[in-house]
Amino acid sequence: MTTTTDRPTRLRPALRLGSPSNPDAVVVDTPVVLAPMAGVTNAAYRQLCREQGAGLYVCEMITARGLVVGDPKTADMLVFPPAETVRSVQTYGVDPVSLEVAVDILCDGFGVDHIDLNFGCPVPKVTRKGGGGVLPWKLDLVREIITSTVRTADRWGVPVTVKTRLGIDADHLTYLDMGRLAEDCGAAAICLHARTVEEAYSGHAHWDAIARLVSAVDIPVLGNGDIWEAADAVRMVEQTGCAGVEVGRGCLGRPWLFRDIAAAMAGEQVTTLPRLGEICAMVRRHAELLADVWGERHGMKDLRKHMAWYFKGFPLGGDLRHALGMVSSLAELDALLADLGPDLAFPVEELGRPRGRQGSPRGRVAMPQGWLDDRCGLGLDLSAAESDVSGG
Repeated sequence: MTTTTDRPTRLRPALRLGSPSNPDAVVVDTPVVLAPMAGVTNAAYRQLCREQGAGLYVCEMITARGLVVGDPKTADMLVFPPAETVRSVQTYGVDPVSLEVAVDILCDGFGVDHIDLNFGCPVPKVTRKGGGGVLPWKLDLVREIITSTVRTADRWGVPVTVKTRLGIDADHLTYLDMGRLAEDCGAAAICLHARTVEEAYSGHAHWDAIARLVSAVDIPVLGNGDIWEAADAVRMVEQTGCAGVEVGRGCLGRPWLFRDIAAAMAGEQVTTLPRLGEICAMVRRHAELLADVWGERHGMKDLRKHMAWYFKGFPLGGDLRHALGMVSSLAELDALLADLGPDLAFPVEELGRPRGRQGSPRGRVAMPQGWLDDRCGLGLDLSAAESDVSGG
């Protein structure tokens, strides 16, 4: 069931990634982006979200090192369905030279149309070696990374964007420096996850910082953090002036959220409240896409982690939830879904509530000894940090 109320005007125009003179610039008609999420935004889930209204859908993060050394798992992640006309990939690296090689591979070997650089990973095994969300503290190294990536991608007419966090913690904020640096180095846009590395995914995103970044740079700013409903996306744009939104955890088990946000951006307020039967149809579609990409056995294994998200709030019972979480074939999935009451109403108490991982603040952020002593990073050996990043 969907309820609709008119809004007066279109909230945001299309998002253009690339200079006005670049005929190969990526134009995102609906400025709503599926955030890259490790283990989630594979080819099947990207297609599902595209079908539901996502304007840009980013592949889960891969490492430059994985591409350069020819890691087969990394290559397996770079699968794009025929309908995926804009191939968008987030990559990560700490060595400018490796990133140059990786960008050439992405553009030439995989036909990628957009590259996003990750500077926000909060995983301790990465940050303790100087990577991820603590890397922006070393501004000279970050400048070299963005400059080399943009320079290489420009040869292919591919725009480069940057994703970052507020900073390491409240006493070591880097987002304004990152915004100005990204702009100076030729990045087409910057996305801000409005939390620090220390906060990880806990608490509330600081949208006021998104507004400050918008005021500080001329390139488009995308806002990320605490978008659970279309109304949240509208409020973020209205309060911060950001050019669009990036949605991560809010769409877990709810890919139709993109439909609602796309409608909101077009001037309508829509709240989709699917009954259980409609959700079962969405799960079945997701399963089919996974089976097409990886085969039935591997596809059903990947689907398992989505079950708790899809059926969150529905009174299914522990045994059925367990069975759904262990599904191994399409036939088994069909049998389990057939036992669910199709007319059961959507649990509205779940609207507006956080989804996916939350946890608590990390406390002291793991970093190399003396990391905060200066902001010079050129010459540091951070290869271990790159090799430990998940996703290739």
